[in-house]
Amino acid sequence: MPDALRLLVIEDEAPIRRFLRIVLEGAGYAMDEAARGREGIERAATGAPQVVLLDLGLPDMDGKAVITAIRGWSEVPILVLSVRSAEAEIIAALDAGADDFMTKPFATGELLARIRALCRRRSEDAGQPATAVLGNLTIDFARRTVRQEGREVRLTRKEFDVLALLARGQGRLLTHAQILSVVWGPAHVEDSHYLRIAIAHLRDKLGDDASSPRLIFTEPGIGYRIAGTDSSS
Repeated sequence: MPDALRLLVIEDEAPIRRFLRIVLEGAGYAMDEAARGREGIERAATGAPQVVLLDLGLPDMDGKAVITAIRGWSEVPILVLSVRSAEAEIIAALDAGADDFMTKPFATGELLARIRALCRRRSEDAGQPATAVLGNLTIDFARRTVRQEGREVRLTRKEFDVLALLARGQGRLLTHAQILSVVWGPAHVEDSHYLRIAIAHLRDKLGDDASSPRLIFTEPGIGYRIAGTDSSS
């Protein structure tokens, strides 16, 4: 029997940790836990969890700082579980590097479905080519770097995620909803302005003229596709 996938819960409230342990272990996962942000960062570094479940309201540091710290060295999927429901808080957590956000209280069935989706996405990513070449552009998926004619192009996390998703699509048209769901999370499939801004920034940084594109092509009202790629393992 394969080892159970390990999840790390970073949550300061003991009753919630106990509840999550019952739910997660009942679903076949192994659970590690931390009550403080710094402890959670250490356990994320040493325990190699497949998914991190994170509360934002921790006693020693804000959860967004925990996300930023983990993102300094790991792409482990991070699912935020928080009582904070303001749009600004959700956007800030996602921009810091969280993959998904659920507001407390939440349904256990939906929680498990979100975890399965994150595990599935990570598994799919693991089977992807290590790099893609698009003309004078080289995308290194593992290192999350982009070089154009040998010069590194600085992208934000979301800009890179959009570019990588399009590149992995091998020239296929991806709809607005598809891109938003993967990069910003299922709760943001209607927030098309996020995607428009990211695409505009990508075009500016990569020198791709929207009126005469060579790299990112727009299908008005539908989505985007990228020029065909040469990929390598």
